[in-house]
Amino acid sequence: MKKSNLTIKLIVLNFLEFAVWGAYLTSLGRYLGNIGLGSQIKWFFAMQGIVSIFMPTIMGIIADRHIQAQKVLSLCHGIAGIAMAGAGLYCLSAGSTIAFAPLFVLYSISVAFFMPTIALANSVAYNALGKEGLDPVKEYPPIRVFGTIGFICSMLATNWVKIGGVAMQDSYTQLISSGVLSLILCAYALTMPACETKKSEGRNSFVENFGLKAFALFKDGQFAVFFLFSMLLGAALQITNGYANTFLGSFGENPALADTFAVKNSNALLAISQTSETLCILLIPFFMKKFGIKKVMLIAMFGWVLRFAFFGLGAPDFPGILLFILSCIVYGVAFDFFNISGSLYVEQNVGKEIRSSAQGVFMLMTNGIGASVGTLAAGAVVDACVYNAASPSWSKAWYIFAAYSFVVAIAFMFLFKDPQKANR
Repeated sequence: MKKSNLTIKLIVLNFLEFAVWGAYLTSLGRYLGNIGLGSQIKWFFAMQGIVSIFMPTIMGIIADRHIQAQKVLSLCHGIAGIAMAGAGLYCLSAGSTIAFAPLFVLYSISVAFFMPTIALANSVAYNALGKEGLDPVKEYPPIRVFGTIGFICSMLATNWVKIGGVAMQDSYTQLISSGVLSLILCAYALTMPACETKKSEGRNSFVENFGLKAFALFKDGQFAVFFLFSMLLGAALQITNGYANTFLGSFGENPALADTFAVKNSNALLAISQTSETLCILLIPFFMKKFGIKKVMLIAMFGWVLRFAFFGLGAPDFPGILLFILSCIVYGVAFDFFNISGSLYVEQNVGKEIRSSAQGVFMLMTNGIGASVGTLAAGAVVDACVYNAASPSWSKAWYIFAAYSFVVAIAFMFLFKDPQKANR
């Protein structure tokens, strides 16, 4: 396959992969608040982490040992799309009497099968590039940029498109939109280059037969430290996804601020974060080769400190909105320099026979254990500082999140050794 044709195929794959997520991720909290489920926001976002504890690993093992990764990717998107569209259709049929349980069950089924697709899409892309003799570290980041562009396009559509006179960010239509995109990707994934599977031969151990060798990476001291801090930093991943839109909307309670851009178009403002992410992805090859994984990860960690601190200091009117904009700009560094660089670090340091399952372990630690614990902890902080406080203070909550990120960064600085330096 010509490089240009492969690049286009992988661009479309990444665009659709993240468009599915962008259709609802940053606006779901706002919709849940509108239908009286604001106190349940933390459970919807924690569920993304809970299922990521086991589903990416399971699907990665299946892709490594039994079914080609592109087929597993297709299957996961098919189930996720049906369930998410079903959640939206349930809300349509329920009208003003939407119950938590049925919506949450359908949503949970969808995210259970969507979350593994992030790692699977990486594996499919790395496999396709490798088959053509291309270097993933050099070639993949510019392709991955279009995943973020897909996310942005979905966010902006959700912010500005109105159906029945109601913006999608305030409606169940965001769930249906996500489901439809997932079903499109279900079909498209089958056009990707075939991935190899490594079936067990003869009488092997339980670990070998079930593809659990990736967990042996924890025996490596530095890999164990890497995964530990991936979990700790993963705790920050879903905080702004779950609460930033709700936070910005809360300023609408003040009549003087209710008509500001940040309040009325919060999803569009937050899209600056993904725009920044698009640009920062292009910096990863240079930073990885110039500074190594440790410094790149440290940059990401301090990026999270600034992300939260600027939210705490900002306001929706001028000049406070500039701090919100800065928070969104720094998000690109905070997210990309951690997620993408971490995935590439795993890709470069594991064998081909455990590549998909190793990516699954990375997802388990970040979007699984880290994100689920972090989301529930963040919910407790928000409850204490905002919903159950005598004097509600969103700023106090953001400062607590910033302090946590700072402590994690300092600990990482002393405990993790840059593998490039260790090998000199």
